Amino acid sequence: MAKSNFFNDVYALVEQIPPGKVMTYGQIAACLQSPYSAKVVGYAMSSAPDGRNLPCHRVVNRKGEMAGGMIFGGVESQRSMLEREGVPFKANGLIDLTLALWDCDGAMLPE
Repeated sequence: MAKSNFFNDVYALVEQIPPGKVMTYGQIAACLQSPYSAKVVGYAMSSAPDGRNLPCHRVVNRKGEMAGGMIFGGVESQRSMLEREGVPFKANGLIDLTLALWDCDGAMLPE
C-alpha cells in the first residue's frame, strides 16, 4: 500500500473516533489490516493536514500516555482536551484504556 493511501486511511479512521474515546497507534494499524505499522500511524499523525480538523488528540500510545513534547500545546493541554470529552484517567495519570478504548468494529474502513 502506498504511503499516502495508508495515511489517508489512518485519517479516515481517526475522524471516526467519538468524543470520550481514544485509539492507540497499534490498534489503528491493526484495524487497517497492517498490524506492524504502528510507527507509520505515528508518522501519519505527525503529518496530519490542518484542514481536516482531525481529532488527533484522541490517538495515544499503548500505555495510555499522551503525546510528548509540545504536540497539542503539551501533555497537559492534550489531557485537558480529553478530560473535557469525558476520557477517564487513572490515578497514575494514564488513560484508563479499559474504559476509553474505541473499537473499530462498525467503523467505515477502507476496502
